[in-house]
Formats: sequence, structure tokens, C-alpha cells
Amino acid sequence: MWVPTYGKSAADAEVGRRPLYPIMLESPELRWAFIRKIYTILSIQLLLTIAVASLVVTVRPISHFFVTRPEGLGLYIVVIILPFIVLCPLYYYYQRHPVNFVLLGIFTVCLSFAVGLTCAFTSGKVILESVILTAVVVVSLTLYTFWAARRGHDFHFLGPFLFAGIMVLIVFVLVQLLFPMGRISVMIYGGLASLIFCGYIIYDTDNLIKRYSYDEYIWAAVALYLDVINLFLSLLTLFRAVES
Repeated sequence: MWVPTYGKSAADAEVGRRPLYPIMLESPELRWAFIRKIYTILSIQLLLTIAVASLVVTVRPISHFFVTRPEGLGLYIVVIILPFIVLCPLYYYYQRHPVNFVLLGIFTVCLSFAVGLTCAFTSGKVILESVILTAVVVVSLTLYTFWAARRGHDFHFLGPFLFAGIMVLIVFVLVQLLFPMGRISVMIYGGLASLIFCGYIIYDTDNLIKRYSYDEYIWAAVALYLDVINLFLSLLTLFRAVES
């Protein structure tokens, strides 16, 4: 007897039953549902970021307020620090709905405002190049990680190297603030940061496939969102230095 699939093709059902990696013990259907949930949250975050950043870029009085008024500078510092503050309660309430989504929204809006202020003083050509390259890299690395995981590759070993890379970037920024070394050093920073966050996209996608538990969807979304935003900002820094 034929049973309707209600829009779900046989190919989709086969994909849902196939394990995502060779030694997978959990239900593939549950893991795929978790992955779809993460990418839905991530898509909403990115759309919110585009909306907020576009508002900041197009409404010029907003960006001018932040750079010309003392209270604007103070508010800018608050906007930069607030996402890190929000991560603290988010750590304790990441399983409590809807508080976790409220905190995630505040976190996303604050970072979106910072991205918008960065883009407000960047040429449209550089922004477009950064957006296109970020999209291509994120999609390509995501597909590659899923392909590699299915063939038994594991990227968990990248964790210590990526952490060391972040430490190098932090030291690099501190040195640059104290002893500015010019356009070449900014280009080196942008290129190095782009490579490191490409590695983080692979690392966090691999964790999404294999290691995040089902109640850690907020942290999985935050990790991937930060990877995408930091990659975009790194490319923006690189292209802006090249153009200047």
C-alpha cells in the first residue's frame, strides 16, 4: 500500500537515515533535526545583522553621533563590551526558554551595531567584496566539512592550534595599538585572522555534526555566528588596507 510522504522525497528520507560519520551511534534523523535548528537560528541572526548594519550605514546621523559626540563614544564602548557581558547570563540560562533567545537577540543586535559602525566608514566596494567572499567561503567550508566527516575525517585536533592562533591575534592587536606598524601589518593581520576563522568554521561545524548535545543549540549557533562575523570583519580589514 502506498503511503504519502507529505512533501518529503525518498532521497531526503535516505539522507536522514544515513549516518553523518562512520562510527555514529545516535539517530541520524535527530542529529539532522538538530543541525537544521542551528542553521535556522544562524540564518535569523545573520538576517538581523544585515538589517541592523544596513540601518546604521544608511542613516548617516547614527554613525556621526558615535564618532563626533563624547556620549556617542561612551555608548560605542558599551555596545562593544555588552555582548561579552551578555554571554555570562547566557551561559547559565542557555536551556531556559525564552530567556535564552532574548539574551541571544541582545547579543546579536549589539554585535550587529558594531559591524554596522565598521561598515559605515568603509567603501561599498570593499563591503560587497567581503560579503561575497565570506558567503562563498562559509558555504564551501561547511559543505567540505560534512563531506569529510562522512568519510571519517575528524577536525577536533584543530582546537589547540586555533586557540594559539587567537592568542597570536590578540598580541598582534596590542602591539599594533602601542606601536603602529603601518598598512602592511594591517594586511598581515587581516590575512592571518581570515585563515584562523576559516579553521574555526571547519572546527565548529565538525563539533556541530559530532559533539554538541541537543540542548546546546544556543552555544552552537553563537559559535558559528561568531565565526562568520569575524571572518567578514577580517576580510573587511584586509581589503580596506589593500584599497588605502
